[in-house]
Amino acid sequence: MDYKILLTIFATVFLAELGDKTQLATMLFAADKEVNKLTVFVGASLALIIASGIGVLAGSFLSDTINTRYLHYIAGVGFIAIGIWTLMKA
Repeated sequence: MDYKILLTIFATVFLAELGDKTQLATMLFAADKEVNKLTVFVGASLALIIASGIGVLAGSFLSDTINTRYLHYIAGVGFIAIGIWTLMKA
C-alpha cells in the first residue's frame, strides 16, 4: 500500500466533506435526542463507504475507457468551472 497516496486521498476527501450537506445532515440526525448516536455514525459511515465504492468503480471503468491523461484534464476543467461558478454566485 502506498501510504503517501493513502494520506493524500484521506486529506482530500476529509477536507471536501467538512461542512458539506452530508455532514450537516448527519449533525441534524445526531441532534435528535431520541436517536442513538451510534446508529447515526454507522448509517452515515456506511453511506459514505458505499458512495466512495461507487466512485472507485466509476473511476476504474472510466480509466479503462478514457485515457487517464484526459481524465485529469476533464477533472481539472470541472473543478475550475465549479470554482468560477461559485465565485459568480457569491
